[in-house]
Amino acid sequence: MALFRRGAKDRTAEQETESTEVEDVVEELPSADVAENPEVPENPAASDDGASVPVDRSAGPWDSTEDIPAGPRIDLGALKLPGIPGMQLRMEIDKKSGTVTGVAVTLGESTLQMQAFAAPRTEGIWDEIREEIGASVTKQGGAVDDLPGPFGRELLARLPVRTPEGRTGHRPARFVGVDGPRWFLRGVITGRAAVDPEAATAIEDLYRHTVVVRDGQARPPRDLLALTLPNADANVKKAEAAPEDNTPSFDPLTRGPEITEIR
Repeated sequence: MALFRRGAKDRTAEQETESTEVEDVVEELPSADVAENPEVPENPAASDDGASVPVDRSAGPWDSTEDIPAGPRIDLGALKLPGIPGMQLRMEIDKKSGTVTGVAVTLGESTLQMQAFAAPRTEGIWDEIREEIGASVTKQGGAVDDLPGPFGRELLARLPVRTPEGRTGHRPARFVGVDGPRWFLRGVITGRAAVDPEAATAIEDLYRHTVVVRDGQARPPRDLLALTLPNADANVKKAEAAPEDNTPSFDPLTRGPEITEIR
């Protein structure tokens, strides 16, 4: 699923990774989340005006330079996530380059996949990206609604999938996005939280309490802000300091392309 439209000369292997990551998260959902005609909850705040309005980020997501409430967080480089008991963390890695391209967090029957991108200093990119995602979903035979949500405008998509019985079904997914200072944070909510407002509360709080760390390098808009494996540096330093210790420890660098951490 092509999420960003660029010229042919700009299409790289990294973009192909971005396209498959959303589909990977969707395909891994339990089959119970597939329905031939899924019911979509109505948003009482919905309006006919599809224009975005500035999002109040005083409650998050935050930039690393802002006044951030204290609390335990998982340091993933470009993103710092709140630590929530029972959360399962999976890092998505480009096998060719070894770059960590995204993170997927599962809470109960819901999953939130996040990626951070560079953005222009003076304007956001969510309006344009939202339009491109909608066109891509529709082209693949799915359906999409542009609705107001807790983070401003969002897309409620019904992605085409094949049911275990061989029929064509649709799997719901919510695409959310927030424009920050020189960054854009995209989230894809799948599973129960995509259709159940009560189940969505914890996932939305996770997204809201995320901190984006934008480095000082000049980057073109939509350039992926690479993540790092959790506690990777700490584990390496520990191994160098105590090589005689044979006690097994969590080392993400040896766990392959997908890392799962249960908080």
